[in-house]
Amino acid sequence: MKMIVAVIRPERLQCVKNSLRDAGVRGMTITHVIGRGKSNGILLTNRVGQFLVDELEKVKVEVVVDDGTLDTAISAIRRVSDTGHEGDGRIFVLPVEMSIRIRGGDAPEEQ
Repeated sequence: MKMIVAVIRPERLQCVKNSLRDAGVRGMTITHVIGRGKSNGILLTNRVGQFLVDELEKVKVEVVVDDGTLDTAISAIRRVSDTGHEGDGRIFVLPVEMSIRIRGGDAPEEQ
């Protein structure tokens, strides 16, 4: 099993949820986060002057998938998250050693 952690633009969240659902991925955890990437923020100008916004709102989507579903899930996220502009986000893939359901006392599912 693998955990996919995708940090995406907030406006792309519904598209990512729909795309993952269509790919057969149901369960997910969604967290609203603040951070910055390589760009170190954006410079905004208004009547008062310029100021740097160096922490931007993003959404973190976490899903756990079987190894056989990994490429499909990553493609589903990339296809709808890519706007072609800097700041589209990042996808991380982590190994999952064990999954234990809290309800029902299921035996651990090991990889």
